[in-house]
Amino acid sequence: MMSRSEELFARAVKRIPGGVNSPVRAYKNVGMTPRFIQGASGPYVFDVDGNQYIDYILSWGPMMQGHNNQEILNAVVRAAENGLSYGAATEIEVEMAELLCENLPHLEMVRMVNSGTEAVMSAIRAARGFTGRDKVIKFMGCYHGHSDAMLVKAGSGVMTAGVPDSAGVPEGCTRDTLSAVYNDLGSVEELFARCPKQVAAVIVEPVAANMGVVLPAPGFLAGLRRLCDENGALLIFDEVITGFRLAFGGAAEYYGIRPDLVTYGKIIGAGMPVGAYGGRREIMELVAPCGNVYQAGTLSGNPVAMAAGITQVRYLLEHPEVYEETNRTAELLFGGMEELLQRYGRPCTLNHVGSLGSIFFTPGPVHNYAQAKGSDTEEFARYFRWMLDHGIHLAPSQFEAIFVSRSHGKETTEKTLEALEGYLKEQ
Repeated sequence: MMSRSEELFARAVKRIPGGVNSPVRAYKNVGMTPRFIQGASGPYVFDVDGNQYIDYILSWGPMMQGHNNQEILNAVVRAAENGLSYGAATEIEVEMAELLCENLPHLEMVRMVNSGTEAVMSAIRAARGFTGRDKVIKFMGCYHGHSDAMLVKAGSGVMTAGVPDSAGVPEGCTRDTLSAVYNDLGSVEELFARCPKQVAAVIVEPVAANMGVVLPAPGFLAGLRRLCDENGALLIFDEVITGFRLAFGGAAEYYGIRPDLVTYGKIIGAGMPVGAYGGRREIMELVAPCGNVYQAGTLSGNPVAMAAGITQVRYLLEHPEVYEETNRTAELLFGGMEELLQRYGRPCTLNHVGSLGSIFFTPGPVHNYAQAKGSDTEEFARYFRWMLDHGIHLAPSQFEAIFVSRSHGKETTEKTLEALEGYLKEQ
């Protein structure tokens, strides 16, 4: 007899490509049918078959306090009672912009958009408009959304599917995208030397979290700042994953590096479809209608999404203990995983920082895209299936992150480690 998830997937594949509306939701690479989620609360999600799972996806990061936070939910309901969308300016957009800019030193002006992809696309356009240059340096394995110019040796779902470049992207769209090696400043220097006075920006995930979690080597981010300054290029931090997670000020605060532009995603909407980009005033004042760098969006600054986002951002600002508690739980989880892997002699690598982490089924180390690609994805699939069968909801890809929230704690950590130990004993 088919489960409810299997029935829904059978229907979905007839009308939705691959049966999912985003490739990272597919279970193809782990040989299973996706679980269809009906609801969520705290650290748990519940599928349509009535199963409960400890969730480490957290809508890909934004649920810092766990799912279905009551204060955020109340704010959304109040905003929705006034209307869902106006296509006009609202007071809450101003309040959100003031809140962000007054508390993030690298943000002098900000523009709301609807996704991380849109934020990156717009930030790159602003950088090109400001510098008058065309070329952009990115890093192999870093994912910056699905805009044409960024689908070059990208991470996330593209990496999982084994398709480093997308069909349907004209050659001209990627002609000015240059790929460097993450954690290798020499590869960046080489590209700058090859294209003198042509590079508008270097864009980087300060902690790469779309080829698994790969930490910046000591001096790497500072070196990027120096190289950009020396070559007249802008430094863009893609903080769609790390923003408001590693610290209130994201990786910029955590590592003490000031980018020229920064992009954010759904975390500033508490999980709703929101994005933003911003940075130095002189750059952002080139964005229409102030300047001639055009970018627009009917739903940008949507009042319901802003209500959710401003509630979350204010709470994180006023309650720094969220980070202390979350990181403490994460350290127990990742530390416990490391201890188990060592105890059972498994040749795996565990990378983690703050409340972000990932396990690679490779002896390691993993400092870049090539090393991440060396992971045993068949072993990951076996691990994933075991953990799901034992109530642990992980991303169905070797190359995604584990996210921990404040709502996770001792009980969820112990259950997760118990499941992992069971897997290691069985192998």
